[in-house]
Amino acid sequence: MSKSLPKMNMDLSETGCCPQFNPDGWDDEKFILENKKFIKMCTKNFLHVPLNMGKAMTSAWEKVQKVNAAPKDHYLLLSYDPSPWRGEHFMEVTKDVPGLKNTRLSGTFLTKVFEGPYKNARLWVKEMQDLVQKKDKKMKKLYFFYTTCPKCARHYNKNYVVGFAEI
Repeated sequence: MSKSLPKMNMDLSETGCCPQFNPDGWDDEKFILENKKFIKMCTKNFLHVPLNMGKAMTSAWEKVQKVNAAPKDHYLLLSYDPSPWRGEHFMEVTKDVPGLKNTRLSGTFLTKVFEGPYKNARLWVKEMQDLVQKKDKKMKKLYFFYTTCPKCARHYNKNYVVGFAEI
């Protein structure tokens, strides 16, 4: 089954930062993205841990807000590490954002919701590989949607991460 990304209550933020994430509608789903607009940011990583993520996100978010390019009823930030030393992050937008790398993503994605510390990421990778294999598909690329920043995850006492396996 293919469906639209779930709507989110973007006003449900106790922190003034990330809205509280509701995992309903994200687990064991299939989403098709067709020419969806994103901005692409890169981070320097150390063994897959981004070193400049906060600065990169803050700077990009300010530019997105300045031109009113944020989706109104949801958000999506897909992260992919092409190496242990570099991260690529794709933030969904509604229109091109001047001064940022604008791009588009298309593909079919299987999803799984995880909850727990970031150190479990290697386990989540294995679970995503197993999920794709059980569906008799081949994974092209694996993204993770980190639904809240570390500060907000601590506040909400939940660290939801959604695996997005492109098939």
